[in-house]
Amino acid sequence: MAGLFPPVDPDAETRRPRRRLVPFTAVLPNLVTLLGLCAGLTAIRMAVEQRFDIAVAAIIFAVILDGIDGRLARYFRATSKFGEQLDSLADFVDFGVAPAMLLYVWRLDELSSFGWICALVLAICTGLRLARFNAALSVDEKRPDWHRDFFVGIPAPAGAVAVLLPFFLERTGLIDLKVAAIVVALYALAIALLMVSRFPTLSGKRMGQRIPRDNVLPVLVVGVLLVAFLFSYPFSFLAFGSIVYLAHLPFAWRAWNRAAANSRVEKGAGGTLEDN
Repeated sequence: MAGLFPPVDPDAETRRPRRRLVPFTAVLPNLVTLLGLCAGLTAIRMAVEQRFDIAVAAIIFAVILDGIDGRLARYFRATSKFGEQLDSLADFVDFGVAPAMLLYVWRLDELSSFGWICALVLAICTGLRLARFNAALSVDEKRPDWHRDFFVGIPAPAGAVAVLLPFFLERTGLIDLKVAAIVVALYALAIALLMVSRFPTLSGKRMGQRIPRDNVLPVLVVGVLLVAFLFSYPFSFLAFGSIVYLAHLPFAWRAWNRAAANSRVEKGAGGTLEDN
């Protein structure tokens, strides 16, 4: 007799029909993804209630969880089509809908319909980027190894944080944007377009995979300092991080062109900019 609920991974049911018990390590990555989705939904609620600081904290928490769930799935060899789709849906809510709602309630509603259109574009561009990323994963195509060092466009988690830069700056008291809703709107549109653009950004996928023994202690100290600054000066830290990330874009473009040129010299063939 079939169970009351269908399996979360139909492929696994076909490949291993007798395997009824699923280890907890196979469920853990999806559980982390669901916690991130809860954080994104909580951010939307906090934004509607104009509790913006808590909304930002929920989005940052979702960003952290998004960086954890994929690594857990690969570490425990628990990757699945179900997990990929669940992660994509959670990312759309966490990094598309939540930041758009926060910006709209915080400032864009002053622009009436135009402000809502900007919020819609931000959320839609996030969804389009995620759909493009999933489509690229489904294509079995051999890409040069150096492509792994780049994303195409700003990734959704980075875009969700970077688009909140005007809010961070106002919270630090460095600028006053009470009468500059149009600046927030145009900035949000720029970030949205960068997410769906072909502009290369550094991925950092291979950064920190192997740490020299002599650098372990300095890395631990730097990690503690970063966490301490985040908790002690959250908006100043997030504003600084967003500015540094945006400032790296020209350097990422230059690094891409240099890597592409080196690849053409080595292999005698050109490449096109593809998703990673």
